[in-house]
This record gives sequence, structure tokens and C-alpha cells, in this order.
Amino acid sequence: MSPDAVIVGTGPNGLAAGVTLARAGLSVELYEAAPVIGGGLRTESLFDSDVVHDICSAVHPMAVASPFFKAFDLTARNVEMLHAPASYAHPLTEGAAAIAYRDLATTCTNLGPDGPRWQRLMEPLLEHSDAIVELLLSGPGTFPRDIAAPLLLARRILAHGTRLHAGQFATPQARALLTGVAAHSVGPLPSLAAGTVAMLLGHLAHRGGWPVPLGGSSTIAAAMADDITAHGGILHTGCMISDLRELPPAKAILLDVSPTALARITAGRLPRPYLRALARFRYGPGAAKADFLLSEPVPWTDPSIKQATTVHLGGTRTQILRSENTTAAGLLAEEPFILVVDPAVADPGRARPGKRPLWAYAHVPNGDTTDPVELITSRIEKYAPGFRSTVIAHRGISAAQYEAYNPNYVGGDIGTGAVTLRQSLFRPVARMSPHRVPLPGVYLCSAATPPGPGVHGMSGHRAALEALQHEFDIKHPPLLRPTPQRHEHDGAPAHGSAERFTAREVSGSGGPAGWSVRTRPRPRPAHQP
Repeated sequence: MSPDAVIVGTGPNGLAAGVTLARAGLSVELYEAAPVIGGGLRTESLFDSDVVHDICSAVHPMAVASPFFKAFDLTARNVEMLHAPASYAHPLTEGAAAIAYRDLATTCTNLGPDGPRWQRLMEPLLEHSDAIVELLLSGPGTFPRDIAAPLLLARRILAHGTRLHAGQFATPQARALLTGVAAHSVGPLPSLAAGTVAMLLGHLAHRGGWPVPLGGSSTIAAAMADDITAHGGILHTGCMISDLRELPPAKAILLDVSPTALARITAGRLPRPYLRALARFRYGPGAAKADFLLSEPVPWTDPSIKQATTVHLGGTRTQILRSENTTAAGLLAEEPFILVVDPAVADPGRARPGKRPLWAYAHVPNGDTTDPVELITSRIEKYAPGFRSTVIAHRGISAAQYEAYNPNYVGGDIGTGAVTLRQSLFRPVARMSPHRVPLPGVYLCSAATPPGPGVHGMSGHRAALEALQHEFDIKHPPLLRPTPQRHEHDGAPAHGSAERFTAREVSGSGGPAGWSVRTRPRPRPAHQP
């Protein structure tokens, strides 16, 4: 029997689409090229079976803030989000590090003369946080229910996303603290797009924080996969889809893939104007990642940094601007911006005696082939002398290799497309319905569509809602909150009577031979969308 809908890709957006469609009562099948589901939410044991590492996303401020995940309710599904005292830290070579604590008042106190300025920047955003998150994660064309939200954002984005930013703070600590958040846009600085990222992630640091999931990011994927199977969905792993005709017949096809892959798997069936527009889509700089197994915590010069799970290594605001603009120009910066994540700060269970995971990536040019291990090690050593001697094992993934690991990361672009003002508004092309592909029943649901990068599930959720409306005439969004499981004595088997996915089932154990996600047989009838 053919499914109502099929989804290619099981990253957070593909899974969000699967949850939405399955909960609307449709039969859904998902296809994943990798041996395990999860995409950017995969977790593996790289060096030691007792210690797991997040391979892509590790810290999840938007997973606790996005409308999709709030409705899905991770907490009720036993996904525990853990917080360190500080959301992020930014060491400087001279003086104490700047620390963004979850508590706004503590942050302001530690910023000295810039404390009142930081409070005036963040406090109104926190007061209107729900509206701001909804506005930025709902995508273009959404009318704000709280008119104060866009006004607050516009003023702050203009002040901190343009050359006006130079006069906003007096101390190097506050300047670097916000610029480090803006650098999460992975592109030229300053820019309006980067200013938007800084306002979103910056204020969330003092609201829901920047948490890590207990046990690793794969627990989020496990909860979503379990909900899909509980509602009759089927997940196929190890299934590379190179042409849509490899999929079973379905009324809706949702693709959690890059625009490059979209053009390839539609095999010349897209209209030429759309293909030309798709060809103008631009990818941003790459991420080169290093995973470390340490014998002890990072020996930061400033002990206050040990309160933060996330650490930005970029130096002063001027240094960050220089390195990010150099990288955006396609050149390898001498001292690139580096983001470090020490998950055991918030989740001590991730460490074992004498063994501790550490995750770090450097911003590099798209497609760069440089092994980042020494680059990242030397940068950490600058702020934590003796770090090198704590390293038991390491693994480097260049930007070019990152694409091989996850094809959505073209050239190592972990955002699946450059975060520019134009591509924030028109992503991947300028269309009234950006998720709808000009082929019958086909939708794009990856981070290449609004609202863009991040583990928020909204790209997949929005695409699924469009498919429900246009392909199935279902106007009302399905409820996403957990529902009680039925048991055998209720008189009929529950959809969820199959075994539940666990974090271990959506993680690896050192390589393909260790993957343990269930793989179901894949039907391969011809399909012409």
C-alpha cells in the first residue's frame, strides 16, 4: 500500500515534517541516506564507548524556544535540557572574560559600565520574547500579533547590525560578547542578517538559555522518530535517493535536502526559470570541526569560563570583524573565529573519570580542505595554556569532508545557505510559497527554506502544513503535544506498539558497523511527480 506522503532526509526538519504529517492522520515514510537518522542531531562514540560526541549540533537555544518544539513538548517526552550557569563565554587575551549568564542581572553586574546598556538592549526583548521568536521563526509574510516586537527588533538590528554598532558599548568585553553571537551567522560583519541573529540568540541566552540535551543531541531525534512511528510512520535508513522516481507513489513528497540536491534528484524536470533562480542560491563559509577526548577540563586562564558550555574564541570585536570578513571573502583567516562546546559543564554524565568530550569548529572558506585540529588546538591553547597536554585523542573534519558526512552542508556550510538579508527573505528563491517546488506535490523542507538555519523544526513544520492544505485539504494544524499510549488490553494494538527509538538507536558506535537504527525494507516502484 502506497503512503500518503514520503520525506527524504531525517534531519530535524525532515523529522518535524514527519511528526506533523503523521499526526494529521496520514501514512508517512521517511528515507535517510545515512545508516542512522537525525542529520544534524546525530551523536556518536568516537574514541571511547563510554563517551559520546555530538557530530553536528550540540547546543540548542532554539529547540526550547521554537513554536514547533514548544508544541511538541520535549520535556514531556523525557528529553531533559540541561543548563550551565552561563550560556556562553568570550575570553579576551587581556583582562577577564566576558560572560553571558542566564541571569540577566548577573550578566549586567559583571559588565561594569556597560551593564546598564546591556540591560536596556536585552530587557525589552525578553519582555516580548514569545512574539520575537514567533516573528523570526515563522518566516516572511507572517503578520506579528505583537506590533512592539518588530519595532524593538528593527531599532536594535539597525544599531548593532550596521556601522552604528561602533558606538553602542564602551568596554571591549561587551563589544566582543555581542559580536561573538553575531558571528553565528557565519558571514560578513556587520550585517543586518547578523544583527538579527545576535538579537535572537543573544536574548535567548537570558531566557531559555543555551542548553544541551541530557545524553546528547540524538535524544531530540529519538523523541521525534518515536512519535512518528507511534502514529504509524516508517523510517528507512541507508537509502540514498538519487531520483524522485525511486520513491513509492505518494500524493506529497517533502525533501529535507539542499537546493543543489533538489536540482539533482528532480532529474531535469524542474521548469527552467525555477532552475535559474535556484542556481543563484549562494552557500556561505564552511565549518571545519574537531572532536577531542580530554583527560580533564579545559584549563582556561580565566576560571569563570568553566561556568559556560559554549565558548567563543575570536578576540576583540575588531579581530572578529577582520577574521569573519576575511573568511567570507574566501580566504583562510590567520586566526579564525572558533566556537567551543564543553557539554559536560551542563551534563556531567557525559564525562567519565579521566575522559571528557569536547567539540569545536572554526569558520573557514567554503569547501576548504584544511585539517582543523592543529588550528583549533593552538587557538584554544592561547586562552587555556596546557590544553594540548589534556588531549587523549582527536579527530578533524575539514569543511569539504563535512559535506560528505551531511550532503546538506554544501562546502561545509552548516546553515544550508548563506545567511544574508536577501536569502533570509527569499530562501531559496523568491516565491510566495517558498516551500512549494514547481512540480506536483513536491515541497522543499530543509534549512534552505524559511526560517533558515537552526534546530527549530520550523522549516519542516511549515512545509508540512502547506502540504496538508494544498494536497490533502486539511486546513487545521494537528495537535503536536504528547498523547497517551494505548496498550494491548485496550482492544487494539497501538500505532506505537513497536519498540521505541532510544538515543543509542539514533547514534553510532564508532563507524558503520556500529550503527543500530532499525532499517526497514524499501519499496522501489516507479514514481513520476
